[in-house]
Formats: sequence, C-alpha cells, structure tokens
Amino acid sequence: MLSTAQIADETRLELPTVSKLLKSLGHAGLVESFRGVNGGYRLARPAGEITLAQIVEALEGPIGMTECSLAEGQCERESQCGVRANWQHVNSVVDSALRAVSLSDMLKPPSRRIDIHPIG
Repeated sequence: MLSTAQIADETRLELPTVSKLLKSLGHAGLVESFRGVNGGYRLARPAGEITLAQIVEALEGPIGMTECSLAEGQCERESQCGVRANWQHVNSVVDSALRAVSLSDMLKPPSRRIDIHPIG
C-alpha cells in the first residue's frame, strides 16, 4: 500500500495530478483506497489481470483514434468517407494491442523487439 504522496514521489508527478489519476482509477475499480494513518492505495486485483486498455479507458474514456471509430453519426461526411473503415481497423488493432498487455507485462523487459520502418 502506498500513499498518494509516495506515489507522487516515485513517479515524479505533482500531488494533485496523482490524486486525480488515482480517483479515476478507483472509479474504474482498478485501485482500492484505504483511509487512516496507514491508509493509501493498492491495486484492486493482481497486476496481471489489469490491462493497459482498462487503464487508458479509466483515464481517457473509450479508446478511439477518431470520433467515427467509436460510434456512428459523429460526422456529417461519414456516408461518403473513404477512410472510415481504415480508421476503424486501426482503432481495432490499437485496442487489441492494449488489451493484450497487462500491467505486470509492463514491468518485464520486452520479449521481442518491434522494428518500425517509416513509409516513403
């Protein structure tokens, strides 16, 4: 269990920022808070059961690269849009990648390197 001040110290973030983040993570059921002299925060379940997607959604809302990749009717040009399906595909890939990585995975060295090659 760590206090808000300890977490702020460890992460080198401002205390109000950490408080806000912890509140959002708590509302999402990802952390538990305990009051009192020895109070603080801890994960609500094992780190291996918490995905990056859950964390992003708790802090930012639904994962969406564009408005139209989340729901229909967000853009007046939607019916004529030639790239909407591609954005939906990109959104799906990003979402799947975030759901495949747990918080505990982030503490391990990467199992394989991903080479990124610029296009053009």
